[in-house]
Amino acid sequence: MNPPDTTSTAGQPASAEAVFRVRNLGKVYGSGHAAVRALAGVDLDFCAGELVVLLGASGSGKSTLLNLLGGLDSPTEGDLHYRGWNLGHADESSLTRYRRDAVGFVFQFYNLIPSLTARENVALITEIARNPMPPEEALAMVGLTPRADHFPAQLSGGEQQRVAIARAIAKRPEVLLCDEPTGALDVHTGITVLEAIQRINRELGTLTVVITHNAVIAEMADRVFTLSDGRIQKSGTNTRRRSVSELTW
Repeated sequence: MNPPDTTSTAGQPASAEAVFRVRNLGKVYGSGHAAVRALAGVDLDFCAGELVVLLGASGSGKSTLLNLLGGLDSPTEGDLHYRGWNLGHADESSLTRYRRDAVGFVFQFYNLIPSLTARENVALITEIARNPMPPEEALAMVGLTPRADHFPAQLSGGEQQRVAIARAIAKRPEVLLCDEPTGALDVHTGITVLEAIQRINRELGTLTVVITHNAVIAEMADRVFTLSDGRIQKSGTNTRRRSVSELTW
């Protein structure tokens, strides 16, 4: 079965419609005595337009969960549905289309091509997406219009990460998955990156999932899940999402 058509619309409001439905999700790496259980019995729903933070120490399972949601890996057990489509049983061709069309990824390290400008790095995605925004629009959303024609070596770490975010959102994904997006940055620069992520979530209505070990970041989320030993140990809802400028570092 092919993934559903989910081209998103700018300004789409948040709703209670489930984008992901996860039940008893498990992931085991290896086998026999060498087997490592990275996830064990995870249950959750993520809804359109939410900003969700996954908290946990290294090895807690949060990156494994993000990789499963993004179609970068497949579960060992349980159910993983994206808008009713069984993502956990999809073949590689369907997963490739899903990653290309529905998901934007932001990682701790920027993975920009050094020989291309910021504009050209973003254009790599817009050339293969179904309904992309112009690279200039994506860069404007992260506050980098004046730096569009600079190469990565001419940009600060925070600016490079914002180029990576612009590249991720230029395809207008329904889902934005961020793996420790501020992990390699100082506090001031990290704040700028988080402000860009928050703006995208609000203005594009993109379901945004951020994994981090920094509990302060949880205050900008709609909901927070804390993982430990491959399980969700705690979940909660913020009655009011704080803007990044309100967070106390």
